[in-house]
Amino acid sequence: MKIEIPENIRAITPYPPGKPIEELEREYGISGSIKLASNENPFGPSPAAVEAMRESLDNVHRYPDGSCHYLNQALAEHLGVAAEQLVFGNGSNEIIEFLVKAFVKEGGEVITSHPSFLMYQKFVQIRGGRNHVVELREMHHDLDEIAALVSPATRLIFIDNPNNPTGTLLTRDRLNGFLAKLPDHLIVVLDEAYIDFVDRDQRYDTLSLLDERHGRCAVVLLRTFSKAYGLAGVRIGFGIMAAPVAACLHKVRQPFNINLIAQQGALAALSDHDFYELTLRKTAAGKRYLTEGVRRLGCAPFPSQTNFFLIDVHTDATALYEVMLKKGVIIRSMKAYGFDTFIRVNVGTDVENDRFLAALGEALRECGDG
Repeated sequence: MKIEIPENIRAITPYPPGKPIEELEREYGISGSIKLASNENPFGPSPAAVEAMRESLDNVHRYPDGSCHYLNQALAEHLGVAAEQLVFGNGSNEIIEFLVKAFVKEGGEVITSHPSFLMYQKFVQIRGGRNHVVELREMHHDLDEIAALVSPATRLIFIDNPNNPTGTLLTRDRLNGFLAKLPDHLIVVLDEAYIDFVDRDQRYDTLSLLDERHGRCAVVLLRTFSKAYGLAGVRIGFGIMAAPVAACLHKVRQPFNINLIAQQGALAALSDHDFYELTLRKTAAGKRYLTEGVRRLGCAPFPSQTNFFLIDVHTDATALYEVMLKKGVIIRSMKAYGFDTFIRVNVGTDVENDRFLAALGEALRECGDG
């Protein structure tokens, strides 16, 4: 073929998907493995959401509601915002794509941090924009350096808060001070995928940042039903923003981008407050249990405001990952992120947590013997 591939596309490294558990088990000759590598919610969705999705199957021959009308109304009431301020995406990552499509022209500049979600930069590459990437400072976003990079060509700043993979959270004062420094020609996107898991005494109201009367740059909040609500498999997230920004995103949004099953599941999950709160309590308890457990094994857990956390295992993280995998426990090595001795795990069920700690103890001894 003589197809000419644009340089900005040729330079993209595809997002690396993980292998299915079944394939890993086949390759390693194991069975009954557990996965703690993808920051998933092990407690699943609300039973009410499962039932609503099951009932929706009778209507999958019909197109879904392109406006997500009922979910839009329910979520707007739940958050205390106007329905016109919400945009839904096939996962919150699709809202990121909308933002880049709507506001970044070829040559436009976008500032992100490293490490953080890889897709921020990839969408900018696809658009032909320029990425400026700022390294974290002591596991936190370096807001001073980000502000210093802002130019007249800057269109978007992406900040995952809490950060993935470190689990760190910006304080209210740091965030407000940062926003006050910025010109009003750009948009700051706060990716709050894990905001539900933040400790109660550390939470603050980010919705107030959307108030246009501040006279500063626009802010967009990204949230998702994938994590605390346990609906990762049906892919539904949302953005909260000023109505004029939302109107721009609807212009680049595909019709029917949220499928029928996802809409019904999210609507039911939103109404099951008891299950949501139970999920948060179980997650917090599991994180405390794992933190104490890895300390007893001589590892150093890093404090986190999410459903996952980093662990310094004081040995080569990738070698440990391989040993753990052979024991049927899938974790994430952070070596590719520059954290050579760190792994990342999310909270599992009680049974999964116990199995992880047992396997980690064995793996540490084996890596030490090696």
